[in-house]
Amino acid sequence: MGVGTFFVGLGLLGIFLPVLPTTPFLLLAAACYARSSERFYNWLLNHRWFAEYIRNYREGRGIPPRVKALSISLLWLMILISALFIVRPCMVKVILIGIAIGVTLYLLSVPNFCEPSSVRFEKITNEREDGKEVVRNQ
Repeated sequence: MGVGTFFVGLGLLGIFLPVLPTTPFLLLAAACYARSSERFYNWLLNHRWFAEYIRNYREGRGIPPRVKALSISLLWLMILISALFIVRPCMVKVILIGIAIGVTLYLLSVPNFCEPSSVRFEKITNEREDGKEVVRNQ
């Protein structure tokens, strides 16, 4: 259970730190909780912040385009700030850029997930006086 809580903490950090992945840590936490605590497992699967990450992964939906764009933008912003102003060794800068390229390519390879539209089109059929049917969407 302690390991699952550790992974939830890392997943929580991953929501705010683009270099740290969120979904893999939450999946590891779910696996740990599934084996050790049904209560925490159910809590994680029904949590208002974490449940969506796990559910979208389990169902193979992908990532919403807006989240994908935001993640890639923040990833590169933080990597560039780190490489330009914080990290001194050139080799570490190269490793950071390599990680950013790898994560970017992975995120671009994940399918886009778009929420189903709440707008429904209903087929309306009207019959004209001459007996012909007219169909229109509304």
